[in-house]
Amino acid sequence: MTTQFVAEFETVEGLVSAARQLRQDGHRLLDAFTPFPVAELDGILALKSSNIRLVMLAAGIIMAASAYGLQWYSSVIEYPLDVGGRPLHSWPVFLLAPFEVGMLVAVFSGLVALLWNCGLPRLHHPVFDIAGFERASQDRFFLLTAASDEQDQHTLHHALERTGALSVSEMWSA
Repeated sequence: MTTQFVAEFETVEGLVSAARQLRQDGHRLLDAFTPFPVAELDGILALKSSNIRLVMLAAGIIMAASAYGLQWYSSVIEYPLDVGGRPLHSWPVFLLAPFEVGMLVAVFSGLVALLWNCGLPRLHHPVFDIAGFERASQDRFFLLTAASDEQDQHTLHHALERTGALSVSEMWSA
């Protein structure tokens, strides 16, 4: 079980400078909650990229190949009908349905991967128990950090206070 801290800042400059300082000190930054996008935080937080595109690509290609294989099997192996001297494996005719099925499965798998990565459908998150967190969508800036052990917990709490945070709240996560 790791201890997480949420620090509240009044200005975006305070949030960015605190995030830079904590990153330089070697602390782990998890997320920032701001009422508008802050471009400087992208490089500081170093959030890992999502794998949604890879999931969509893999699911789409696998399903398109499966649909193509099903069409090939049914027309060449299982029900070979010679109509007008045409070849049994006429690949241009077989491309439309696998493409459509592949796109449909890619979109559906992208939706499922998005919900999985976002942790949805979660009805409640512990960060909502922090007093004043509702102002994150109005005029306050919050920084979520994590401490790995008891020693780091005290160091991180004092480091957040030194950066000029209005308040530092402790949040437990499983």
